[in-house]
Amino acid sequence: MTPFASVLGPRGWAAFLGIGLVLLVGVPILNLLPASSPFHIPNYLVPLLGKYACYAILALAMDLVWGYAGILSLGHGAFFALGGYCMGMYLMRQIGTRGVYGHPVLPDFMVFLNWKELPWYWHGFDWFIFAAFMALAVPALLAFVFGWFAFRSRVTGVYLSIITQALTFALLLAFFRNDMGFGGNNGLTDFKDILGFEMQAPATRRGLYVASILALGLSFLACRVIVTSRLGKVLLAVRDAESRVRFLGYSVTNAKLFAFTVSAILAGLAGALYVPQVGIINPSEFSPANSIEIAIWVAVGGRGTLVGAILGAGLVNWFKTWLTGAAPEIWLFFLGALFILVTLAMPAGVIGLAKQLRRKRPPAAAGAPAE
Repeated sequence: MTPFASVLGPRGWAAFLGIGLVLLVGVPILNLLPASSPFHIPNYLVPLLGKYACYAILALAMDLVWGYAGILSLGHGAFFALGGYCMGMYLMRQIGTRGVYGHPVLPDFMVFLNWKELPWYWHGFDWFIFAAFMALAVPALLAFVFGWFAFRSRVTGVYLSIITQALTFALLLAFFRNDMGFGGNNGLTDFKDILGFEMQAPATRRGLYVASILALGLSFLACRVIVTSRLGKVLLAVRDAESRVRFLGYSVTNAKLFAFTVSAILAGLAGALYVPQVGIINPSEFSPANSIEIAIWVAVGGRGTLVGAILGAGLVNWFKTWLTGAAPEIWLFFLGALFILVTLAMPAGVIGLAKQLRRKRPPAAAGAPAE
């Protein structure tokens, strides 16, 4: 078996490909069925599922640093939002003269605020390739610089968590300002098309959903390659006994910095795919509460498992969608109670609970016919 094939194993690859085909092909096909069909998936549900896929990528990013490297980052919402803003800037540049003020160069909010010219940092976002690159590069650069100072200074534990939360809160305050050139508290919205395709067209929504599922699959494989490699073993050792790893001569700083930067790239990718499907990006995405919620997804699913991170993101956000529609006033209470329940009763998350129940299953009697 080749090293890459051993990443999942035969059964793992079969499950991965099976689930991938169902999500990648099944949902678009069911969406194309007539509305009268009982198997029809309505148009509004396609971007919702695509949004869940983006959240799953974000959960993978968190699990890579928290579940495997022991870095509890409470600022990953910042990397997600920065990736989203980069894509939002591209989408705003595609509006052109179709905006409210019909200005061919400046976005509507700049015309409203009486800006005379496009800021220098908006140049280049006319091109999708440039915007896509920046959606990954900007979070990566921020994570690298932040991590270089933090990890070299050996900031760990709750102190690092507080600093990461302070980082995202500082960005929240900065992006709320109108003179930052990112739309202030309203953010960027009213997008028209992407790559020449109308944003609200069902075919475009299906395409964005497929892109999100593909990105989720590739992100999962990338994380799986990292955690099953020698570097992954070093990260686990850093998580469990950092001082011993440093004493053995390994570079703890470099290992953490690599994981943190890759995690930020994944978060930026999730943000870039998220914005076209929800149609807006504003400073609320920098909210520290959002970053805490990401940690809850991973905790619910089971940190240090990758599959658990995806499962946790899907379950929690499905409950959020349902509960904010049925009883929006109790959602935050439910989320807090869920985190307490998981911490006290299921420290290994849903995946850990499933493994525990499987171990407790009584073995089949000798000679009993297999079911």
